[in-house]
Amino acid sequence: MRSPVNAPTDWLLEGPAFVRYRTLVDLMGKPATAAEVKAARLEMLADPLVKQLVADVNGWERQPTITRHNDAVHPLHKLVFAADIGLNRKELKPGVDSVLSHQAPEGPLQIKIVIPRAFGGDDVPRWDWVATDAPLVLYALLHLGVRNKRVMKGVEHVRSRIAEPGFPCFASTRMGKFKGPGRRSDPCPYANLIILRMLAELPETAKSQEARRAVEMLLHHWEVRGKKKYFMFGIGTDFAKPKAPLIWYDILHFVDTLTRLACARKDKRLRQVVELLGSRADSEGRLTSMSIWTKWKGWEFCQKKEPSYWLTLLYHRALARFDLRSGGGTPC
Repeated sequence: MRSPVNAPTDWLLEGPAFVRYRTLVDLMGKPATAAEVKAARLEMLADPLVKQLVADVNGWERQPTITRHNDAVHPLHKLVFAADIGLNRKELKPGVDSVLSHQAPEGPLQIKIVIPRAFGGDDVPRWDWVATDAPLVLYALLHLGVRNKRVMKGVEHVRSRIAEPGFPCFASTRMGKFKGPGRRSDPCPYANLIILRMLAELPETAKSQEARRAVEMLLHHWEVRGKKKYFMFGIGTDFAKPKAPLIWYDILHFVDTLTRLACARKDKRLRQVVELLGSRADSEGRLTSMSIWTKWKGWEFCQKKEPSYWLTLLYHRALARFDLRSGGGTPC
């Protein structure tokens, strides 16, 4: 699959520094040592929005208790976005050190969370984890290059929770009978999506049986779109609206994640999803946000009037994965 138009790199290079930096590296293949890449990165670090992002991540220890996992400005999602735009472990050292200091005995790293009794929890705020946050923390650390024994213990525990239809909704042993708002036997689409994002960071897990099963779960969900919901997650009108950052279960997050897996890139069902996303682009191949996380006000993607540099970059980067890395891997 190729883009209906060439990636609008000249236009992307007119965008904010974090987009220019990722465009140079991800779409144009420039090395980190190139003068223009260094300049874009320095400008990115000087951006007041990025400075605040760094401060928020480095305040990890003071994070509020999360009560819903689509709380768009929780440090969990800011950590992931910071890793995605190219901040490094040195710049995020206080935050990373804090993340690593909160680890459950079974392996996953923790956030401050409260699970209501209605979902099998106990209404008590504490450092703990569930399947809809731990994989994101681990993904961010892997993306930052943190691959020590603590991180790998977390990855292996999450990976071990695979089931026949894909990853279910699961949680810390301290959560007791927690299962989330759905049937215990069902897979959780969002958990499968973010676990795949984590598994894609390592060559050995990207080609694993667990990854292939999660890919199949998500692509089957696409097949039965409009007919089947799992744990409140469906594929309908809202799913099809391009949106950033990649926080919840929607088309851009789906495409960005699954195009990282070789076996998924071979599947015609994923190509259908990518084609739907492409139908949202203008004649120059640019995407405009159709939905926004309002609390990200100030970032260029938090508006619905003009094409978004960041959304456009994510779209064309996904297309480039088909073009450049579609060979290899095991069919799903």
